[in-house]
Amino acid sequence: MPAEIRTLTGEELTAALNDLARLRISVFRSWPYLYEGSLEYEAGYLQRYARTEGAVIVGAYDGSRLVGAATGEPLGAELEAFKTPFLKQGLDPENVFYMAESVLDPAYRGQGIGHRFFDEREAHARRLGFGEAAFCAVIRPDTHPLKPVDYAPLDPFWRKRGYEKLEGVVVTFPWRDVGENEETDKPMQVWHRNL
Repeated sequence: MPAEIRTLTGEELTAALNDLARLRISVFRSWPYLYEGSLEYEAGYLQRYARTEGAVIVGAYDGSRLVGAATGEPLGAELEAFKTPFLKQGLDPENVFYMAESVLDPAYRGQGIGHRFFDEREAHARRLGFGEAAFCAVIRPDTHPLKPVDYAPLDPFWRKRGYEKLEGVVVTFPWRDVGENEETDKPMQVWHRNL
């Protein structure tokens, strides 16, 4: 049975944050993010969606279980580390909707849910009056020892959706990699499209 897609804002968004935290820890542990997350950190990090006007979670549900989620919020409400590279390129963060993260349980991949995540977030952004959308993808070296031999980057999927890399626009964000004791800054390539 295909997952049910629900667009969550307000109280529904807030109610989904704990499930989103668990899902992020599980999915982002894999390549290329290699994220060693904790529920304590996630609880604080995800609260920004509850506080931000215009934030959205597009959830994929199997019954009452959250099996996938994509988040977004106005870029103007994002962390300075995410806004500054846009400003340096002459882009106005107030006109950009930031597609923050997409996580999907591997058992539910290949069913078109990734497209629905983009469709629903882009529609939400347009309803709010945004003319542009952007997201970031972590940059890992091809020689990284944990890179799976069968890994296929999502670049073709993103290009098919109308996104292109903003050359030279890279943000950094710290997290702890699997098996490491300290956070390190990770470079992330910005992808962008006009809505």
